[in-house]
Amino acid sequence: METKKTVHLDKRSALLKAEHYCAYQERSQQEIRDKLYEWGLHKNDVEELISELIGTNFLNEERFAHAYVSGKFNIKKWGKIKIKQGLKLKRVPDKMIVKALNTIDYDDYLAAILAAAEKKAPTIHEKDAFKKRFKLTSYLMGKGFENDLILSVLKNNNLS
Repeated sequence: METKKTVHLDKRSALLKAEHYCAYQERSQQEIRDKLYEWGLHKNDVEELISELIGTNFLNEERFAHAYVSGKFNIKKWGKIKIKQGLKLKRVPDKMIVKALNTIDYDDYLAAILAAAEKKAPTIHEKDAFKKRFKLTSYLMGKGFENDLILSVLKNNNLS
């Protein structure tokens, strides 16, 4: 097993490196915290640098949550359940998760379920209609879509 090398940086170098890291892509506070510990900083310094990054707007948890939701839905075509799990793993507060998930347009969301179902359905080689629907539903649930919405979309589009 490969272990990560700990790079020991002084506080000033770590701040500059963290600013660059945040400027490159939106980051969660937890990602930055992990990175700062990886660079050999101690708890007090880590929390102080995180406060400074928030103060200078390099780090903004709400902006990160919106960017994460947008990317995972629009590019990866993930459902809300999977997106929510990803944000929880990054320790984003529940209120921010809900707020960010609410930015997904309902009609676009249903269209994404339908598009994923229409793309997957022809690849399922199953004679039994019940088993075919089960496999399709399982696939869509694996992408993070809600069971009730999946069943509704399949039924309304004669895919079940």
